[in-house]
Amino acid sequence: MAGQGSQDEASPVGSAPVDAGTAAFWTEAPDALCRRLTCGTTGLSSAEAAERLDRFGPNLDKPPSRSGPIRALLRRLLEPLILMLLVAAGVSAATGDAASAAIIILVIVASIGLDTVQEARASKAAAALREQVALTAEVCRDGVFCTLPTDRIVPGDVFRVRTGDIIPADAVILSSDGFAANEAALTGEPYAVEKRPGAVSSTVATNALFRGAVAQSGEAVALAVATGRSTLFGAAAALLAEDSALSPFQRDLRALGFVIARAAGVLSVAVLAVNLVLGRPLLESLMFAVALAVGLTPELLPMITTVTLSRGAVRMAQRKVIVKRLTAIHDLGAMTVLCTDKTGTLTSAEIVLAGSEDASGQATHRPAELAALCAELAGDRSWMDTALAAAAPDAADGWSAPSRLGFGYERRRGSVLAERAGDGAGERLLVCKGAPEAVMDVCTSRRIGDAIVELDAEARAAIATQLKRHAEQGLRAIAIATRAGTPDGMARTGSLEPEDESGLVLEGFCLFEDPPKPTAAHALARLRGAGVRVKVLSGDDPTVVARVAGELGIDAADMLSGAEVAHLSDDALRVRVRSVNVFGRMTPNQKVRVVRALMADGETVGFLGDGVNDAPGLKLADVGLSVDGATGVARAAADMILLAPDLDVVADGVEEGRRTFANILKYVRMGASSNFGNMLSMAAASLFLPFLPLLATQILLNNLLYDLSEVGIPFDAVDEADLATPQQWDMKGLVRFAAVMGPLSSLFDFLTFAVLLLVLGAGVEAFRTAWFLESIATQVLVVFLIRTRLPLGETPPDRTLIISALGALTVAFVVPLSGIGGWFGFVPLPATTLAAVAGITLVYLACAQRVKRYAVGVAPTHGRAGGVG
Repeated sequence: MAGQGSQDEASPVGSAPVDAGTAAFWTEAPDALCRRLTCGTTGLSSAEAAERLDRFGPNLDKPPSRSGPIRALLRRLLEPLILMLLVAAGVSAATGDAASAAIIILVIVASIGLDTVQEARASKAAAALREQVALTAEVCRDGVFCTLPTDRIVPGDVFRVRTGDIIPADAVILSSDGFAANEAALTGEPYAVEKRPGAVSSTVATNALFRGAVAQSGEAVALAVATGRSTLFGAAAALLAEDSALSPFQRDLRALGFVIARAAGVLSVAVLAVNLVLGRPLLESLMFAVALAVGLTPELLPMITTVTLSRGAVRMAQRKVIVKRLTAIHDLGAMTVLCTDKTGTLTSAEIVLAGSEDASGQATHRPAELAALCAELAGDRSWMDTALAAAAPDAADGWSAPSRLGFGYERRRGSVLAERAGDGAGERLLVCKGAPEAVMDVCTSRRIGDAIVELDAEARAAIATQLKRHAEQGLRAIAIATRAGTPDGMARTGSLEPEDESGLVLEGFCLFEDPPKPTAAHALARLRGAGVRVKVLSGDDPTVVARVAGELGIDAADMLSGAEVAHLSDDALRVRVRSVNVFGRMTPNQKVRVVRALMADGETVGFLGDGVNDAPGLKLADVGLSVDGATGVARAAADMILLAPDLDVVADGVEEGRRTFANILKYVRMGASSNFGNMLSMAAASLFLPFLPLLATQILLNNLLYDLSEVGIPFDAVDEADLATPQQWDMKGLVRFAAVMGPLSSLFDFLTFAVLLLVLGAGVEAFRTAWFLESIATQVLVVFLIRTRLPLGETPPDRTLIISALGALTVAFVVPLSGIGGWFGFVPLPATTLAAVAGITLVYLACAQRVKRYAVGVAPTHGRAGGVG
């Protein structure tokens, strides 16, 4: 009806932009399409349809492939760190060290099990794709419309859709009667879109229907051009079946694994060769080399990573973010750019009446009351009519409608004849509303206050300027006109006729807006403060997008339209996206190009979308974000689901992602430095000591207890500086940390060697016992110093970390000094040796506190966080 007709003027004509990847069939005339498809506009015969069904296949989507449990297990087993542990376990088992092999296998099973269980909870929303498509459709076969299953529709078929039907194929309209479609499933935009026949030459497909959209009103007959996976809907669904590229976190973790694997391999082979040259037993030397390799490996890293990410997933769920892919937690914290749509995220997606004015631009409520009267009597329920009803709920009281003239998409206006009951019985008023230029075409005068004056050329030019100014402010307009009495045509025919819409008085205009969300400005400020730049990629008019963005504090001085993006090369676009924050009239393919350009420029990109056409961007981005009410394909393509379509929720997720990564980085940083220092010490000591400094079993016990001391890290507090900027892996920072703290640890190990051998004259078993205690004490206690760059006490450790660290340290001292110690080759130590170990440990901790600032570095300012935690 009239309210929907105003869509043509009130918002960009036709549907949201459509990807050129669907071959822009809407730009071709129906006759040309028929020649290309070798069909006619009257449909196919049953024989032709059967042949095409064999050729093109059924009108279905191939469901996205799912990794089976065996494939998922193999993928995890092929990670470098897991492979190293498997080799170490195999060698340990082959050499008779069943205990060591069992410990390593237990770590592998726990890590993979946690990871598998968490990812098994991923959303199954992709199945909703098939549920969103109509099961049957009216198809013209053998010259007669009949009901057929939608999977039997083929290119060249002619089908009919009515109000409430789901569009079964991508098609071009042959004829229509007041037809509008809701393409929210495709575009995420909640407003009905006018559709009518007639070729167009732009990417705004006013004459096309797209599979998955819903008929909002009227009726249309259309020619099917694409079916199944060849449709826009199907292409997005097929995208889900493709294997995703490694995320930034996975790439960096794998790179770290290769670095550690190379270091462990070189060290163990070198030590084995030297020990064999020195004439030591082969089995003992091999076991020592394997123990060194395992000792250098942070074997609990997969488990700590998974536990920390799982803990982060729980905390994010409490903040209304459901995590489908665990590693996306880090990627969200590392995000430097967020690409988002306008409607529903920056704005409320609830159209409101922003103003009502007469033909001269003066504010008056009369146009709004008349428009609400027209909408109520005509039975219109478009988004504009809903806003009018809210603004003037009593406008139709006392009025009835003897006749209505429904909205016509050719006329772009609709009218009612309103009759007042009661004391004013007999008073009649024709009320017309619709697109401004369409209503003004049938007006000869205008109302200024209580006066009615001629609507001349000068007045029309002034109104055009007035409407342009409103459009630049992001306001959408409809016009309202009236005519007193009963039209002559109705007096003759008994009902309103199109020719009765003439000689009208222009009453004025109603202005509508989709206001920014009350929380949007604050959320954007939070993201800016966290070092995340927001770029708006919308299918709406660039001027409207820029206005909304500017109101919310986004720099909109420079903007690009989809047409401009189409003319830019990839290299040129890569340069432009650095400074442009507002993009309008964008097709899905152009959104993907922007995301790809940002990623090529070194940014970690998040993409927030909720429509089928957002699926490519969600799939490509480093972290895809969708909302709980989004289409099934968008939810399936996303890495995270926001339970509220609010950027504040994204800001919460960014903070949680950074907290999670900071704690993972603590383990990596501390494990790399401690393991590197201790293994370097043992490798060096094995060269000049007449005995192995630690037995292989003692090395593995040391490593296991140290790793257990770190299980509280996922719960630890982090420095505020770690939440202030995007956090990413930085191998140079990790190497710097290990290069400072590792040799410091080795220096005190050598001091321990000297004291034990030259001062205390310790025997072999006493030496190993004392060094074991010194090594584990320094490793565990230094955690409390280097877990933060701040002075001790400013960021207190979490109670869970305190319990895990001191509990593991207690076990480490109880085992060697009790009867159990004999099983591992330990012996009781005299008080003087224990005092020496305690003294060396305290001096080491004091030195570590002084040099940690050189190892950790300063607070991050550009997002690289390898040296910070």
